[in-house]
Amino acid sequence: MRRILAVAVCLGAVVAGGAWASLPGARPLQETIERIDYLTFGQGAVPVRVSGLGATLGVTIEKAVLAADGDPDPFTISLKMMPEDADTEFVYRLPAMTTFDRFSVPNVLETPSRFQTFTRAVEIYGSQSSADDGFILLGSGRLATHPTEGQLTELITRSMTPVRFVKVRLIGGIQLDNPEMFFEFSEIIGHGTQDVVPLAQHFTGAWQGRGVSVRLRQSGAAVTGCYDLGGSLKGTVTGGLLRATGVDGRTGVESLFLLSVIEDGVLLGMRSTNGAPFRVYTGGTAAVSTARCPEPPPPALGCGAVIHGISFGFDSADILPASEPVLAMLYDGLRNDKSASILIEGHTSSEGTDTYNRGLSLRRAGAVVSDLVKRGIAAARLSASGAGESSPMASNADETGRAMNRRVEVRCK
Repeated sequence: MRRILAVAVCLGAVVAGGAWASLPGARPLQETIERIDYLTFGQGAVPVRVSGLGATLGVTIEKAVLAADGDPDPFTISLKMMPEDADTEFVYRLPAMTTFDRFSVPNVLETPSRFQTFTRAVEIYGSQSSADDGFILLGSGRLATHPTEGQLTELITRSMTPVRFVKVRLIGGIQLDNPEMFFEFSEIIGHGTQDVVPLAQHFTGAWQGRGVSVRLRQSGAAVTGCYDLGGSLKGTVTGGLLRATGVDGRTGVESLFLLSVIEDGVLLGMRSTNGAPFRVYTGGTAAVSTARCPEPPPPALGCGAVIHGISFGFDSADILPASEPVLAMLYDGLRNDKSASILIEGHTSSEGTDTYNRGLSLRRAGAVVSDLVKRGIAAARLSASGAGESSPMASNADETGRAMNRRVEVRCK
């Protein structure tokens, strides 16, 4: 479950100079980097606004998600060609105060086309108070094309001020063969430290949009819901994110959801159906009476639960305090269950070796067992196993899928 990247860095991350100071060329780094990327949707960095000239040329909130989905593959930013110095700004709301000490951009690669080019310059701003004002420069740099895939360029760190909102400004293109071009970008990576994230309580209601009809009911850390015409879902909340699994009662087709609620109560998230890649899933608030699916049952955790809401220290089996609501609900659901045996099975994403991940998932499952024993479940009924990365629910190609694969499953007999 460790994040391992082969990267290239610039020496001396904190330096003086203009906002667009050129960066040293990307160079391969042999050692691994094992840190949490706090600028991914899977870690709760939720886009709330798109602005700049790009916003008038077809750049949407979906592109802001792609710039922070943990997938380093380049993508086209705009639907229309943009002039040489056109800018696009993505504003993200973070789940808690975050202090960044390192920013970087992977896979600065050129598409072989006279009309497409990679973004030339990146500026990153942060605000403690608002998505609209109070921004200060946190990092910046001018990019140069990487000679091969799998490299990464660090930006220049300008400030390590704690922030709650991040604005990523993308300017121009590297290879300008025409007055107007399609600009591309890959991913913004942000490492640092983050305060404890409070548990969100806004996953009750109904939402509708293009291809979206969903109704949710939250109790503590657990959520039940329905979607489309015949789908039912169950999930758990971690910080400001809901991770849920669903199945269509008519067809048996399964879906995975990673959801948040942003400004004006809009539901914004990602959905994967029948193993397909995750796609943006968004809708506005709607009257419950207009929902096309029935009222969900009361949320509960217990036998058969797939739980994403138990958080551990990075690369460890130490259960974080934010997991208390989930563990308390799990205990309540299991204490009166008549099953003779309860298996707690841990799962990880694919970073790191298979052997390491099996051991890590076993230690984490064992930590959950120990917690349940302390709460009053008989130790003789409980056991732990570690599946590691062997049974993924989703692709490990991006952080959305990896976030779904990190889970605990409860199996009773």
